[in-house]
Order: sequence, then C-alpha cells, then structure tokens
Amino acid sequence: MRYRRLGHSGLKVSEISLGSWLTYGGYVSKQSALDTIDRAYRLGVNFFDTANVYRQGEAEQIVGEALSRYPRSSYVLATKVRGPMGELPNDQGLSRKHIIEQCEASLRRLGVEYIDLYYCHYPDPDTPIEETLRAMDDLVRQGKVLYVGISNVSAGQIAEAAAVSERYGLHPIVANQPLYNMFAREIEQEVVPLCEKLGIGQVVYSPLAQGLLAGKYADVDRVPQASRASDKEGGQAVRSWLRENYLLKSRKLHQTANEWGLTPSQLALGWTLRLGNVASAIVGASTPEQIEENVKASGVELNEELLARIDQILNEA
Repeated sequence: MRYRRLGHSGLKVSEISLGSWLTYGGYVSKQSALDTIDRAYRLGVNFFDTANVYRQGEAEQIVGEALSRYPRSSYVLATKVRGPMGELPNDQGLSRKHIIEQCEASLRRLGVEYIDLYYCHYPDPDTPIEETLRAMDDLVRQGKVLYVGISNVSAGQIAEAAAVSERYGLHPIVANQPLYNMFAREIEQEVVPLCEKLGIGQVVYSPLAQGLLAGKYADVDRVPQASRASDKEGGQAVRSWLRENYLLKSRKLHQTANEWGLTPSQLALGWTLRLGNVASAIVGASTPEQIEENVKASGVELNEELLARIDQILNEA
C-alpha cells in the first residue's frame, strides 16, 4: 500500500480507503463487514470513511466496533455531518447546534475520543458559512476533531469557504470529497486546479461507479441478486450508472484492462489515482476478496499509451 499526504496537511492516508455507504449496516451482514474492514486494515488500508446518516448511525457503529481492536493512532477515521438524523427542525443542517450535537453522537457510536477528519457532508443554504466553519474550528480546538473537510460542493463554494477560514484565522480545510470516476469527470475543470492552489486534497467517492467499472454489471435489466443494485436503499444510486452507453464503454475498458494485465477495478482505480491532487479513492468493498483486489491498484501507474487508449474509449459517442 502506498500513502499520500492529504492536501497540504502532514496527514498521510492510504491511496485506497474503505467506505461504508450503501454497505455496512445495510445489505452486507455485520460479520462480513467486520471481516472486510479487518482484511483492509491488514492489507495496509489506514483510512476509513463513514457518515452519521448511513443507515442512521448503524454504519458508524459497525466501523467503530471493527476498528476498536487496533491502536487508535494506527488509522484515520472520517465521518460527516449535515443530513437528517430526525424529524425535528434542528435534526439536520450545518448550524452550530446540529454540528456540535452530531459530533458528540458520532463519537459515541464510533467509540472514539476524536474524529480524524470531519466533513460537512453537503451545503446548507440556511446556515451562514461563517457559523458552520466556526463550529468546526471549535471542535478542532477542543480536540474532538483533527482536520476539517467538505463534500459535494462547487468550486465557488470551496473558494468562499477557504476565504472565510483565512479571514477569521480558522483551521484550514484540508479535504474535499467529490464524486469522481471515468464517467464523472466534472471536478477536473475547476475543482482540482483550485484545490491544488488552496492545499485541499481530494478523497473521491464512487471511483468504480458503484461497481460498473469493476465489471459487476453486464446488463441494464439484469443485476445480481446479492448486489447493491438489488438493495432497497442503494438500488437507485447504483442503477443511475446502468446505462447502455456506459455499459458499452465499460466492456471496452475491461478488455483493455485484460490486455494490460490488470483487473477492471485496478484499471479504474489506477486511472483515478493518476491525479496528484487525489489523496485517496474510497471503495465500498462488501467482502474481504473485493478489498484484496482493490488494494492492488495502489501503486499502479498507467503509461501514456494506456491513458490515451482509455481517453479514446471514454470519448466515443
């Protein structure tokens, strides 16, 4: 496993990180989740990602339980705040009240004294950004959070947040968590160049397009019964990638991977990690075998000929 600095911070994270969206606390059994996290850790993964809204806290509990057997200093734990955790007016958002209360709740579920990386999960138009960032800064000063991150934001929102942090002398944002894969490249135009200037690293999610780029799905209408596409909660997110043009390109990419001695997932993850601003790619492995294959993408370097071939496939109509 190789490790990269997270933005301009001194924190080093594994190139492949393990997430829990749509998996742990969901269609994957608890024992399988525990076994997969254990295998990931033993393979060198030191970066684990979750969120309070994933199965309303169940994912955090499972991730916390799995990691409790290891020294706290040996792994980097990330979680998020913003989404609805109840039906009352202040049970969601990025207000000071919700952030502070949910940080405490996440710490209890995770069973830890501090969160390494705490994300604002997505923007809250009802809360001034200064209020949000001051609350996050207070958590850092209290030692309950070590680093601050943002997610699902535009380049303009990143610039505004960075300016507010600098103006008031707040702890800087070190990570951005965006959607990024071969079929979703929007961050390349504005977000990545801006973040490179600001010292913010990318921790990308869905680098395998929910399994499509790993060769998990071969047909729009037929999905494996044990897959995320068949899960009630995760099915919609997965099926959004099951388009005929994506499937066609995926088949060509899989053939290319085979020609270069790589698995489809290793090709896709290696392609994602070709950008220096990407600190880590989050995978959602459901089994120990899946994470074993995924971690082999760490250190994969795609030469110019292979990158040109990939671009050719992706640019086909």
